[in-house]
Amino acid sequence: MLKLVIFDCDGVLFDSREANRSYYNHLLSRFDCPPMDEDEVDYVHAHNVTDSVRHIFRNHVHVQQNLVDRYRTELDYAPFLQYMIMEPDLMEFLQLIKPRYHTAISTNRTTTMPLILDMFHLRPWFEQVVTALDAPRPKPAPDGLHMILDNFRIDVAEAIYIGDSEVDREHTSSLGMELIAFRNPGLEAEYHVENFMAIPKLKPFTPMAEQK
Repeated sequence: MLKLVIFDCDGVLFDSREANRSYYNHLLSRFDCPPMDEDEVDYVHAHNVTDSVRHIFRNHVHVQQNLVDRYRTELDYAPFLQYMIMEPDLMEFLQLIKPRYHTAISTNRTTTMPLILDMFHLRPWFEQVVTALDAPRPKPAPDGLHMILDNFRIDVAEAIYIGDSEVDREHTSSLGMELIAFRNPGLEAEYHVENFMAIPKLKPFTPMAEQK
């Protein structure tokens, strides 16, 4: 029986592609480098900030990585929040599934996650948030999921993950956790949805639907 719903952040809770584009292009511009191409935007959308920065600066050998890291740690992320768009039915979905199910987040975001939770008033809705800073290894390693399962003392079969990328598929597959692919019909997953309110109709949630 399902007891826990785990969410990715970027591409699931938020359409954050343009926020990521703006943030990483700002870093590139600061060091006189050209903006990202679309493949690089795809990469930073799914990976943690350390790997993303290394990736987008990989061909700019004149830039010292330590200088980029120092600048980004001092950079205020708040101006980039204007580009983040929360999914319109997220709150309706959270109100529907709480308190029947536990809720958690496993994300490759790092220091920006607390700010996002507070700015969008989401902190009360999630009982645990694991970022790339919290887990021994970031996604796609399963460490964050192990931490969440251990915290709630439940088995992997009692949890489900909502993600949108190949990183999320790898994140769940090594544990055998079922994946709901969010707005990515080409992603290998047990279930596919285009919005949050389609999720309660899925088989793992049918006992809830039957009690409505």
